[in-house]
Order: sequence, then structure tokens, then C-alpha cells
Amino acid sequence: MSERLASIRVRRLRPNAKLPFRATEHASGFDLYACLDAAVEVGPGPTLVGTGIAMEVPAGLDAQIRPRSGLARQGVLCTLGTLDADYRGELIVTLYAYAPGVRHVIHDGDRIAQIVITRLEPVQFEEAAELSETARGEGGHGSTGR
Repeated sequence: MSERLASIRVRRLRPNAKLPFRATEHASGFDLYACLDAAVEVGPGPTLVGTGIAMEVPAGLDAQIRPRSGLARQGVLCTLGTLDADYRGELIVTLYAYAPGVRHVIHDGDRIAQIVITRLEPVQFEEAAELSETARGEGGHGSTGR
């Protein structure tokens, strides 16, 4: 059975901008690319890197920006982010070098993050005086193992 694909409109803000691209058929994320006039160095503080694209994410979809494992292996992470359905500006990725002494240079066209698209479930929050009990209960922050 064929599933209808959701469509996300993407606008190139600069001629050298690349659209998100799924590297393999079963990858959950689409690569996001740097769109730069000159290389930038990522250090311990936040480095904002433009992608040169703006997106129109339909209401009901959730677009999350996540780190790439290849950059993480080199000591560079992006902050997790959500692209809201009503935002129309450039998609900017915030990168950090998380290990002491790590410096990484980003060039135009480098893969810098990934975007993962999921469906949002409409929910409401209901206040409750008590919650159902579970075996785990209130155990958190490492309570289920090391």
C-alpha cells in the first residue's frame, strides 16, 4: 500500500544553498548543509551557521534539528531545535565544540546537522491529583541502570 508523502516547501535564500537530502533510503534524518560566503571555525562558544534555506513546515508536522554522528565523533554538536510551522526565516544551526581544545572548520556545503520530520499528535494536558503507579515510580536520572 502506497502512503501519501507530506510536502514541505523549501525556499533557497542564496543560490549556493542545498535542499535537505536523505543520504540513504532508510535514514530517519535529512542532511542540512552549511551555506557560507567564507569558512567559519567552531569553538567552545556558540557558532551560528546558516543553511541558506527557509522552510514551510505544515501544521501537524514536527521538524527537529539534530546533531550528525560524524561531527559528534569529531567533538562538534549542534543544539537540538524545533522548526515551528509558522517560522519562515532562514534555518540557522547552532554548533559547539564540546571537548577542550577542539576546533573545527565548517566550509560552504558541509553537512552540519540533520532534520527529522514526524507527525504531531494533538493532545491536551489534564491536571490530576494522583498518577497511576509503575514499577519504576519516581526513579529517574540513572535509576534504571548506569
